[in-house]
Amino acid sequence: MQKKRMDGSSWDVLVVGGGPAGLVAAVQAGRMGARALLVEKNGMLGGTTTVAGVNFPGLFHAWGKQVIAGIGWEIVEKSIRESGLKLQDFTIPFEDGCHPQHHVFINGAIYAMLCDEAVVASGCELLLHAMPAAVKRSGTNWQVSLATKSGLQTVTATVLVDCTGDANLAALAGAKQVVPDTLQPATLSCRASGYDLAALDMEALNKAFRAAIAEGRLQAEDACWNIQAPTLRWVQKAGRNASHTTCFDAQSSEGKTQLELDARKSLLRVYRFLRGLPGLQNLQIDWLCVECGMRESVTIVGEKTITHADYVGGRQWEDAVCYSYYPIDLHQSEQSGLDLRYLAQGVVPTIPLGALLPAGVEGLLVAGRCVSSDRLANSALRTQPSCMAMGQAAGAAAVLAARSGLSLRQVPLKQIHDALRQQGAIVPNE
Repeated sequence: MQKKRMDGSSWDVLVVGGGPAGLVAAVQAGRMGARALLVEKNGMLGGTTTVAGVNFPGLFHAWGKQVIAGIGWEIVEKSIRESGLKLQDFTIPFEDGCHPQHHVFINGAIYAMLCDEAVVASGCELLLHAMPAAVKRSGTNWQVSLATKSGLQTVTATVLVDCTGDANLAALAGAKQVVPDTLQPATLSCRASGYDLAALDMEALNKAFRAAIAEGRLQAEDACWNIQAPTLRWVQKAGRNASHTTCFDAQSSEGKTQLELDARKSLLRVYRFLRGLPGLQNLQIDWLCVECGMRESVTIVGEKTITHADYVGGRQWEDAVCYSYYPIDLHQSEQSGLDLRYLAQGVVPTIPLGALLPAGVEGLLVAGRCVSSDRLANSALRTQPSCMAMGQAAGAAAVLAARSGLSLRQVPLKQIHDALRQQGAIVPNE
């Protein structure tokens, strides 16, 4: 049955962006009985987890204890069960500072379908292949013009939740932003096959790789992160999360277009080069992600800003709505390609509601990568579990504000915490 057009519809909560933060915010709002709409520009939910191929979200656990749960963990755990996979023992510390040992590797296809299921079952309406074109404050509500395949449609919402990762909705609403002078490089993931890694002479291949770089036929970041000592990380990782592409503008369609072109051009260089090397003549690209995965674009200017000192010090904010746990993880376009710094023993940072509230803008929350934070703190809290936790908090706060008529700043923190607990979230300071 064909669904009616959204044009002229009215909602309590409008969530834009169906990635880790947005899909969880939408489910939280739907389960609370709100009239909620989730708008996503792609044809699939999951964001970084699915369309960018980072199907290994982490970290949900810290120091042998789970610190992030709730709706995001519920969907992840369900995808593990339905895929016939098993979770690792998170009480065992990761070895030699190797935090990926606590990443949860999931089947991206199963996960994407379970995201659909969760959103629809919550009662939240879903609109794919659409994005906001204009935002206008009208009294105590917002009017949002959506660009859809059938033209512009205008909807009304009491509270907006920006989960775009790039603060696109917040920018249209007039929120102030901070744009770094340089952005962390992005990564285009794929899956390669057609070779036996164990049978390859990696020393000879790496020598050929470095020669090609010296001759200008390749760039080091085409196949690795470390430009000081380039090796074919791409071959060892079969194309997954193994390259860097410089991005200068991640907010605009023009900037993202250039990024996607540059990333695929880089991959084509690598593919053509590798197929001429011993043992790689039958190299194939089995699949290629729809989007080049972005690590950084902008952050909002919030009522509170999470600093590096706050994060590594494990600050327990008085208005904390969730935990975050991940090393400082700043990717770079020079030297080793990664500034990685582990948190001190026992440190588990929190994220305050104030970092989700754009300064000077009413009726708007921002959850996910672009929350108010400095670069180093953001490099850690941008990861998927933290975004899921932020999204769930934003969804709860949005519904409570829409129902009560209170501003987001006036909603009692206890009510937000109670709503989160009801959906399995872990609330700080308990």
